[in-house]
Amino acid sequence: METRQHNSVGSLEINMDLVKDLLVRFLRDETGNAGFHKGVIGISGGVDSAVSAFLAAEALGAKNLIGVLMPHASSSPQSLKDARSVAEKLGIRSELVDISPMVDVYCHQHKITDRVRRGNIMARMRMIVLYDISAREKGLVIGTSNKTELLVGYGTLFGDTASALNPLGDLYKTQVWQLAKKLGVPDPIIGKKPSADLWEGQTDEDEIGFPYARLDALLFHLIDERRSEEELKVLGFDGKFITRIKELVRKSQFKRRPPLIAKISYRTLNVDFRYARDWGM
Repeated sequence: METRQHNSVGSLEINMDLVKDLLVRFLRDETGNAGFHKGVIGISGGVDSAVSAFLAAEALGAKNLIGVLMPHASSSPQSLKDARSVAEKLGIRSELVDISPMVDVYCHQHKITDRVRRGNIMARMRMIVLYDISAREKGLVIGTSNKTELLVGYGTLFGDTASALNPLGDLYKTQVWQLAKKLGVPDPIIGKKPSADLWEGQTDEDEIGFPYARLDALLFHLIDERRSEEELKVLGFDGKFITRIKELVRKSQFKRRPPLIAKISYRTLNVDFRYARDWGM
């Protein structure tokens, strides 16, 4: 068991004013750099999508942000209520797209009953909807995946992990909660148990297998500070826990990189041709 968890979590505290300003500028600048001025975001009723929506609304202006609510018949009614409260508080345009018919027809046709497979289908269907609306609106899809989930692979490839711009990808979940308070995200959203809302009673921490506070503390020392396994044990982390998390990070690397392209030429996409200086050359 971790005997010094409280001390290790303290290092995750952030300068909220600075982080907020950096992320707002990031969204504003990168949207403009790509030749767009609108954003499209899926609002689930959870804290991650709420924080991304608050940041995007400030960066782009409420009139230039479209919030899309995409419940399934199995989704919690409270999630939809919370999602509506975010859109209303920000004063952004919102759309409701029920993904049940799209998901259920495919799952019925192919006899898919496994909860994980169905959850992945829901996540990818939501991204189909977002990218279609982004094409209609000529806007960029704003991401909502945080650093904790990206590191341990808790996300669906080309589903909830897909986006054009992701303001939360370098913030651990516990840091997202800190920022949520700063931004004025409604308290019921901040206080409820995180859930991808893929099936009744599903919670993120149950599915990942560890509380976010415990997980973030280890990931911060392991990834950001590059501490060795022995140093982590000195900090009070259990050896089995360290091994388990390192394995999750290693095995999910494929989710964090673009598709690998076999190198044939002198300038291969995402290998030799990937820097801003390459444009126009």
